[in-house]
Amino acid sequence: MPKTSVKPTGTDWERVKREAAQDAPIAHTATDGPYDPNNAAAVSAYWQQASIKRGRGRPAVAVKRPTLNMRVDPDVLDAFKATGPGWQTRINAALRDAVEHGLVTE
Repeated sequence: MPKTSVKPTGTDWERVKREAAQDAPIAHTATDGPYDPNNAAAVSAYWQQASIKRGRGRPAVAVKRPTLNMRVDPDVLDAFKATGPGWQTRINAALRDAVEHGLVTE
């Protein structure tokens, strides 16, 4: 379990809590941001046009495959690895083929 440290941030949290409890309008000028946070219609319109941008990396798959740790004979593993990149996918295809052809029984 990681240890957490409390570093001083310089934020006056008591003042923040007091101001939040007052529910006073937020001071806003045109240079502060794209919309007035006190105007519910402007806030709603801004978030209606917002979109989610996909981050870097591999796209999400429709069905996530579970992670599996499996022991196989070294010669079998070497044979699949020798086929190059994608050997794990080829192992999956070989296992799927065995299941579909009824070679796997209980």
